[in-house]
Amino acid sequence: MQMSELNTENTLRSLPLLALKNSALFPGLVMPLSVGRPTSVAAVEAALATEEKEIVIVAQRDANAEKPGAADLYTVGTRASIRRANRQRADQIDIMVLGIERVVIVKVEEDGYLKARTSPLALPEDSSRETEALALSLVELGSKFVSLAQGGSTPQEVARMFAVQQDPLQLAFMIASLMNLDAAKEQALLETPTRLDGLRIVHGWLSHEVDVLELRNKIATEAREEMSKEQKEYILRQQKKAIEQELGEKNPDQAEVEQLRERLTNAELPEDVRKEAERELARMEKLPSMQPEFSVIRTWLEYVLDLPWTKRSDDNLELKRARQILDEDHYGIEKVKDRIIEQLAVLKLNPEAKAPILCFVGAPGVGKTSLGQSIARALGRKFERMSLGGMHDEAELRGHRRTYIGALPGRLIQAMRRAGFANPVLMLDEVDKLGRDFRGDPASALLEVLDPEQNKAFRDNYLDLPFDLSKVLFITTANSLDPIPAPLLDRMEILRLSGYSEEEKTQIARRYLLPRQLKHAGLSPEQFILEDEALKKLIESYTREAGVRRLEQVIGRIIRKVAVKFAEGQSEPVTIKRDDVPELLGPEAILPEEGRKELPPGVATGLAWTETGGDVLYIEAALLTQGKDLTITGQLGEVMQESAKTARSYLWSHATQFGLEASQFLNSGLHIHVPAGAIPKDGPSAGVTMTTALASLYSGVAMRNDTAMTGEVTLTGLVLPIGGVKEKVLAARRAGLKRVVLPRGNQKDLRDLPEEVRREMEFVFADRVSDVLTAVLPGLEVLVPAKAA
Repeated sequence: MQMSELNTENTLRSLPLLALKNSALFPGLVMPLSVGRPTSVAAVEAALATEEKEIVIVAQRDANAEKPGAADLYTVGTRASIRRANRQRADQIDIMVLGIERVVIVKVEEDGYLKARTSPLALPEDSSRETEALALSLVELGSKFVSLAQGGSTPQEVARMFAVQQDPLQLAFMIASLMNLDAAKEQALLETPTRLDGLRIVHGWLSHEVDVLELRNKIATEAREEMSKEQKEYILRQQKKAIEQELGEKNPDQAEVEQLRERLTNAELPEDVRKEAERELARMEKLPSMQPEFSVIRTWLEYVLDLPWTKRSDDNLELKRARQILDEDHYGIEKVKDRIIEQLAVLKLNPEAKAPILCFVGAPGVGKTSLGQSIARALGRKFERMSLGGMHDEAELRGHRRTYIGALPGRLIQAMRRAGFANPVLMLDEVDKLGRDFRGDPASALLEVLDPEQNKAFRDNYLDLPFDLSKVLFITTANSLDPIPAPLLDRMEILRLSGYSEEEKTQIARRYLLPRQLKHAGLSPEQFILEDEALKKLIESYTREAGVRRLEQVIGRIIRKVAVKFAEGQSEPVTIKRDDVPELLGPEAILPEEGRKELPPGVATGLAWTETGGDVLYIEAALLTQGKDLTITGQLGEVMQESAKTARSYLWSHATQFGLEASQFLNSGLHIHVPAGAIPKDGPSAGVTMTTALASLYSGVAMRNDTAMTGEVTLTGLVLPIGGVKEKVLAARRAGLKRVVLPRGNQKDLRDLPEEVRREMEFVFADRVSDVLTAVLPGLEVLVPAKAA
């Protein structure tokens, strides 16, 4: 080794090294530090173990480096002295260090902690007029900076501290420490080659900070003059916005406006809708975000941009596949299936055809709602359901105007938003249960929605823009048509879903109900076997309904009881026989309907329609000796009471034709009773039954016990057609009655009956009351009136 190299090696000092993540230490300044990294703690402890307690402080190039090496550290640092140390925890030391001089790190070593071999980095004595001028300017700007930061006054201690500094670079170090500089800027100042360069760097930074503070104070003053005390929050936002603009940063509110503008540009909107949306967006851009109107416009724009104004889903126009889907989901109801296939055929030939508005009418549980889902699946469209039951407020359909706090679009527009397409299948469930009160009439609001000529420009109160509903396939459901207003009913195509026969219920249970309940209970078809006779027992003795909802519940009860056995460890399959049903479900809930074996004179068998299907109705009549009045009991409605009076008057006026004694009408009172008095009854279809009961009473001839009848009677003896033929015939069949008398006008309705029912039952069609009495009262002599010459 040569002598010069030996001298250089001897001038280097080896000191513990402490790396800082986000700052640098300037000579002559004090800095508190909290040391927590194990290597840093070891370095501090090594420094404290020496007499001088000196350590090298250097900044990291990468603040994220947890175990920095030589490559992660700057080459210029500060030799410092530890003035105070306090250990708060075993793994942390709080120290106060004083910078002594700049040093160049020649070599970094590691011995449980970092050690640095350093040499002093002195500054040349470069005194000039520019240096003096920059120093004086720094004192002035520094005082101004502190004054602006403090809100108007400079503390005397700070001003005195600036004035007593003899070294211009030390002054620059002191002012830089008061500014919020990042580690890179502080390191650049620490490495400055000359005093003049250091002063220039700090002067530039300080001038920028003073300008920003002056601008902030100017904004605060102007905002204070323009705004009242109640708008302090607005002042703060204005200050923040102005500062962000000055620094080139994007305001969050402005970013939200730009995002909405971009969505508006890319959205496919009708021209009038786009024009209105752009106008509202321009208003929103001028409003401060704290204004309530800002949020109202933003919510309105989001709804406008989310709605499917022109977006349509592609229809599945393959008729064979659509028919297959409908058959998979539902058994029977061929009329409804044919109507859907017809609409598909129309769409295939004319894609712009208007969508029909269908109304499914039927008893609960016949599959109205699930049929809507099946139609959507067959068409390949989105399905949305909206229940109208109990709705009283028109605004629920049309929405509230934006002037109200918390206003939202109506449920129709919200359903279209959820669907995401302009041509979904939209089911309006329970349309017959709409309410009406002082808040409006929702049924009247539906008049526009369900009119193909008007709904192409439906205006929601909230949006106040024309929305095209003409491509929506509306399906409404109802249990009865009576509560539906006539104008609304006129806009819908009525499709009736009649009740199911026992054979149809058996097929539905086998195909749909039983597999669904087995899957729900976690059982396989091999584990649970329900015999046909057992299923028939369930239908006959535990359910009485037109649909199958109750039947599914009963099947579910049996399956759950079987599931308990398998959960307890049974592995053999379980077979349910007819005799097992009462043990699982208890006594029969419904006694089998059977016709009365013997009918005394004055009793007639009628048929009635109810919302749960058909029913057999017995009408009883009795003569009251020396009585005069007509008594009617059984909680009958006005129409049914009028039918009883019409029947009595007709027989009285035609007593000779039917071989009756007119004196009986004059000298005896009459009591007509319809059993099940707790159940309200009404309707004209009991007319022929009441006439037959009275004819049997007055003639003493009993009615046939295998026959039931239904039909309306006029005062001249005509038999008029009625509704609900399928339900009534099925009720007669359940009761064991094999013969039904119907008005001739209902002969066409037999096509709706299942083939096996038409084959088993005998039907008699009547035009006049004489035809009915001849068919049901054997032995009654009816005189045929002579024809006029």
